Amino acid sequence: MNKKDNSATSKKKIRIVNIVVSTGLEKDIPLEKMAATLPNTEYNPEQFPGLVLRIKEPKTSALIFSSGKVVCTGARTMEEVEKSIQSIIRSLKKLNIHVTITPQITVQNIVASGSIGMDLNLNVLGIKLPHTEYEPEQFPGLVHKLKGTNATFLLFSNGKIVCTGTKTEDEVNAATDKLIDNLKKVLAK
Repeated sequence: MNKKDNSATSKKKIRIVNIVVSTGLEKDIPLEKMAATLPNTEYNPEQFPGLVLRIKEPKTSALIFSSGKVVCTGARTMEEVEKSIQSIIRSLKKLNIHVTITPQITVQNIVASGSIGMDLNLNVLGIKLPHTEYEPEQFPGLVHKLKGTNATFLLFSNGKIVCTGTKTEDEVNAATDKLIDNLKKVLAK
């Protein structure tokens, strides 16, 4: 890599803004009782079968299903994910539901955002970069599915990006580095 490549990579600033995880508590959960007893809950079984629990610290939300399945969103670190799951378990304990297992947490998706430190001509990229959708009349960003990864990027002309589809911080960084390399190759042509 030459110096120019290193400086562009060092301008990359990306951070995780949302981790979506799922887990199972291996207990049946009485959602009506939970909604009636606990604050910060929403439960409309006619519209959606899960209960929404808003957790104040860390600021996350959980979808809880009567089967004991849980989907948690909003955490920015795995430590926050674990604190959120423990908060749910403590809330259930107040209802005399004792979760005795250590829940197995599965990351479903990580969303990261930031900047790659360079302006982008989205009209040119929309034509030259494969696996893209760009319709500026409908949305100001270009959607790019990064081949060979599960990552999908939103690219904006000011160099801001959003990455989704990864499951680890290492995957986020590797996909972003690969994206930057691909952009340089396409824009150099």
